[in-house]
Amino acid sequence: MSLIKNTGNWVPVMITLFAAAAFAVVVWCHGFSWAVSITDGIISAALLTGASFVAIHAIKSYPTKAGILVYSLLAGMLAGKAACALSSTLLKWFFTDNPEYLGWLEQTKAARLLILLLAASWIVTHAALRRKIVVLEEQFRSISDAATLHREAELFKLRQQLQPHFLYNSLNSINALIMILPEKAQEMIGKLSDFLRNSLKREGRDQIPIQEELDYIEAYLAIEAVRFGDRLIIDYDNSFPGNAMIPPFILQPLLENAIKFGVYGRTGDVKITMRTRMTEAELKIRIENPFDPDNRPSAGTGFGLQGIGRRLFLLYGRADLLETEQKGTQFITTLTIPQSDVPGNTH
Repeated sequence: MSLIKNTGNWVPVMITLFAAAAFAVVVWCHGFSWAVSITDGIISAALLTGASFVAIHAIKSYPTKAGILVYSLLAGMLAGKAACALSSTLLKWFFTDNPEYLGWLEQTKAARLLILLLAASWIVTHAALRRKIVVLEEQFRSISDAATLHREAELFKLRQQLQPHFLYNSLNSINALIMILPEKAQEMIGKLSDFLRNSLKREGRDQIPIQEELDYIEAYLAIEAVRFGDRLIIDYDNSFPGNAMIPPFILQPLLENAIKFGVYGRTGDVKITMRTRMTEAELKIRIENPFDPDNRPSAGTGFGLQGIGRRLFLLYGRADLLETEQKGTQFITTLTIPQSDVPGNTH
């Protein structure tokens, strides 16, 4: 198919020129002058071109459910037959005073018809197939664009699921603090306002520098610190390449999940650790939190690990980028982010 498309419009031109040359040479080889030979070739080629042009536009104007190959072949054969009839009539009129040529023209009518049928069928079929290829490519682009739009819409939906859930928890905490610790409630409102303002700056980007994501996480943890006080201990390192990239809003739901399951049902301090390291061309982030399988929080409407996994699949086309495991009373989440331009330093 690509060969047909890449040949462009020069194939019909070459076929027409070849037909004109063939007619002229055959006439000359049978003893007629060059003037007669060239005239025969020009008239035959001109009518071949005209008949093929009409057939091509007829196919465009009157599409059918029949196969394009069969349809174009039939149209080409009709064009060839019309070109043969018209050229014979015109040549008889043009050489009315040359009985020798007219006799030869009548004798070779079948051969002339065969040549024009083949040439016209080739021209019309080639044009029809090229047009079909263009239509198929447009359909493919439309499908591809639709798939891209669907992917972007789903990514947007997944991002939007994150903020309302976090906002809901924060507002509940503020509501609880207003009566007993109004100063803390006011502090939390200020931090929440700054946090949401920074969130707006990150919309519409598939990847950001990891330091930017960690700054965002620090703002988030500052809010959680107001909410849980000194009970919540977050231990994380910053040993990562400066040019490492990460999808925005990807760490917050993981930490929120760790805090939710780590703090629930516990009265003492809760330590959550986060470690980052580079392995070859991948950034790995490991989050570990205490976990009591017999004392779980009730299922809510959270963003969930499933939503994070789906988002990673849409971004990178891999289903193995989010892994979880339970070791005793510790729950471990490992996030893998492919890096295209980051050297494989190990930290």
